[in-house]
Amino acid sequence: MSLQVELEHYRNVLIVRLRGELDHHTADAVRFKMEEAILRGGSDHVILSLKGLLFMDSSGLGVILGRYKQLKAKDGKMVVCDVNPGVYRLFELSGLFKILPIHDNERLALTSLEVVS
Repeated sequence: MSLQVELEHYRNVLIVRLRGELDHHTADAVRFKMEEAILRGGSDHVILSLKGLLFMDSSGLGVILGRYKQLKAKDGKMVVCDVNPGVYRLFELSGLFKILPIHDNERLALTSLEVVS
């Protein structure tokens, strides 16, 4: 199975919607798309919407952690929303939830970043 990446800019937030499988086959493409969108789009924050993400391995965790560090270096934030149970468990085991807030949906994630009009 492949991975679909949808990027949307909303004010100073990049919303990244992932559908499919984020693994060693797709990680580099996601890394490149997110880095480019953060730099070119002037995004201060990122929302990772994982509603359609069916599978993720350690390569995916690496991509997420790398973009988190990229944002943190410029005082930005990353939040996660719509996480399915399998991916949630991976986040839990890896300890990512200690540094990344999780929300039930995109609207709550936007609210947490205080960018909702």
